[in-house]
Amino acid sequence: MDRSVHSLLKENNFMMRLEDVLSEDKIPATEVERQYYFIDVAKQILEDKEKEAGRKLTFCVNTFGCQMNARDSEKLIGILEQVGYVQADSEDADFVLYNTCTVRENANNKVYGHLGYLHNKKKKNPHMMIALCGCMMQEEHVVETIRKKYRFVDLVFGTHNIYKFAELLVRSLLSESMIVDIWKDTDQIVEDLPIERKYSFKSGVNIMFGCNNFCSYCIVPYVRGRERSRKPIDIIREIEKLVADGVVEVMLLGQNVNSYGKNLDEPVTFAQLLEQVEQIEGLERIRFMTSHPKDLSDELIEVLGKSKKVCKHLHLPLQSGSSKILQKMNRHYTKEDYLTLVDKIRAAVPDMAITTDIIVGFPGETEEDFLETLDVVEKVRYDSAFTFIYSKRTGTPAASMDDQIPSDVVKDRFDRLLSRVQAISAEKAKVYEGKTVDVLVEEINQHDASLMTGRMSNNSTVHFPGEADLIGQILPIKLVECKGFYYIGERV
Repeated sequence: MDRSVHSLLKENNFMMRLEDVLSEDKIPATEVERQYYFIDVAKQILEDKEKEAGRKLTFCVNTFGCQMNARDSEKLIGILEQVGYVQADSEDADFVLYNTCTVRENANNKVYGHLGYLHNKKKKNPHMMIALCGCMMQEEHVVETIRKKYRFVDLVFGTHNIYKFAELLVRSLLSESMIVDIWKDTDQIVEDLPIERKYSFKSGVNIMFGCNNFCSYCIVPYVRGRERSRKPIDIIREIEKLVADGVVEVMLLGQNVNSYGKNLDEPVTFAQLLEQVEQIEGLERIRFMTSHPKDLSDELIEVLGKSKKVCKHLHLPLQSGSSKILQKMNRHYTKEDYLTLVDKIRAAVPDMAITTDIIVGFPGETEEDFLETLDVVEKVRYDSAFTFIYSKRTGTPAASMDDQIPSDVVKDRFDRLLSRVQAISAEKAKVYEGKTVDVLVEEINQHDASLMTGRMSNNSTVHFPGEADLIGQILPIKLVECKGFYYIGERV
């Protein structure tokens, strides 16, 4: 590089022309080095802005949605901190970024509401910048709405180019107009960039991106793109580094982890990957999500049965107990297939906690269809379930289906389902009362500072007396009292 980033910034009274920064003969060729180059550029620009402001500039990242989004936000936070921004607890920050979700309509409305709130703050803070990224930004009509109604937003990008955040940040810092950079898809996987983990002792690890399933109600394949898996060696190396840095539990993340490895040059199954992760010395716990029932293999069930590290918790979305509705949903299994799968899992791992997702009110759902769902709930006896009222998502096949269900009918079914799910969950939780189990201590209890909060292998929450120096340890805890959805415990 002929001239350093710093010398470029010193020109023109500390201002830099965009063409200087983006001149390709100055930018490294590899993607990771390229983004570190832009981190350095952004750092120098920020120093200039801080001199002008007479103080350090702050940032706030607000995350909506799933664990994949939470992991993405850790990457975004890592870059912002490396650039020099200081994290703030509220949206009274100088750089506010919303990492959005679009699985349900109300998620979009929530973001629009927040933007209206931020507009007034930006009028009072000349240094404030607002950025939007994530799944919601992959929808064309959303981006058009942002362009027309929320012109004060500075930066908009999607799910496929999050790894280019440093580069996009520089473009935005040097521009007086909105920067919009949305990709329809990508085959790129870029890791090894700065990341700031929320917890020192546990971490999510992306093993794949995208989804090929196209469930008729779901927008995810359209906004996350096609499936692409990371190489096992890269995943193992990342986990080994995390363990060396104090991590004892990892969550392997993907839209459908059961289809991991199919697009690799040398295909590897998810079961085989789990066996490799199991061998990492110092790693105590392995979790994963999400599992699509149609791809959960006998090979994986066998690995779950013999594993010493995979947690006794499996999230297995049902969505509906009616085979007719499942076909309309494009789920590729029947009610009978699902129940057979659960029987196989319980035979291999009798104490496996099974949780699920259920949608109520899918187009064409009759009372008989709903009763089929209740029947599965009774037969499986879920440890817990996330229950949702069907949300019409523009661009999905289900949105244009006939027989949309009246809201009063859906509400009645939803209430009946929720009541039964909660009753069964409480009954199942009661079984552990009085037992001693291993608990990973995660944090000081948010409501009582004299208590610590941790998680059992089956993902249940336990509160018990303790001190902050226990965080990150796995301890034997006696479950003294079951409170329905959590336990009060004591150290053994």
